[in-house]
Amino acid sequence: MSAVVTPAVLPTAALRDAADARHDAGFRWLLTATAVFVLVTLAGAALSMLWGGRSVLAHMGLDFFITSDWNPVEDRYGALVPIYGTLVTAVIAMLIAVPVSFGIAFFLTEIAPRWLRAPVGAAIELLAGIPSIIYGMWGFFVLMPVMRENLFPWLDAHLGPLPVIGALFRGPPIGIGMLTAGLVLSIMVIPFIAATMREVFKTVPARLKESAYALGATRWEVSRDIVLPYTRSAVIGGIFLGLGRALGETMAVTFVIGNSVAFTASLLEPSTTIAALIANDFGEATETYRAALLLLGFVLFLVTFVVLALARLMLRNLSRREGNA
Repeated sequence: MSAVVTPAVLPTAALRDAADARHDAGFRWLLTATAVFVLVTLAGAALSMLWGGRSVLAHMGLDFFITSDWNPVEDRYGALVPIYGTLVTAVIAMLIAVPVSFGIAFFLTEIAPRWLRAPVGAAIELLAGIPSIIYGMWGFFVLMPVMRENLFPWLDAHLGPLPVIGALFRGPPIGIGMLTAGLVLSIMVIPFIAATMREVFKTVPARLKESAYALGATRWEVSRDIVLPYTRSAVIGGIFLGLGRALGETMAVTFVIGNSVAFTASLLEPSTTIAALIANDFGEATETYRAALLLLGFVLFLVTFVVLALARLMLRNLSRREGNA
């Protein structure tokens, strides 16, 4: 027996549908406003730095980006040294952090006993929460003496005489330089990359790994042929996020890089990065020098933006190859 719909029910349902439509529209506009706010804030920060450094850009032109003469006394500014130091220290950090992070993540998801996974995972999260200045102080008081007394002399004696790569490992054993800064940065970004890899490794279906083990695959073969292909996009995204952190780090690098604006190809000699140079000199800079530092901040913004844009492009290409787009 069919139910009888009274006329009073129809207006109530229509009012409820209209209210739901208004709520959906308001929610959609609210989310759109938050996205626009992020874009406006990002563009405003970049343009404000560019506008603040317009006088130096007009005076130096493209020489600001391709020359290494940084002399505030004579109003000559060449950003090649801090740009080079930023890129080199970040590359060193990633060369160390990526394989170590992969090993930590695979150990926690595949090898470690269950009673050990929680303490090690908590330790990684604790490392991620330590302030960067603590890493800088540790690098200055603990790591730098070890580099000065052991690693730097060995590198200079054994790798310095080599014809091609020797220029990277020649220099006085003073303990500070791009290599030390890269090591400190690697320790800082390892928790972020390892935590990301650990979470995405957990998403791999257990049936795939168990099938591979049943066919006689080793743990290395499972990680190479099962885990990495399944989580490739997320792993690359986590790596680039760690790279973005390494590019913009300030205090930890300032303690151990030496803060020298003289160009050198050696990883064992003092240099500087964009963030370290701004942090050291911004408080006492004159008006023209402050404009140069603001323009240098815009360069750091561009470098970080290019890195993250490349990450997005790589992830999109991988997604298309996998048939997801």
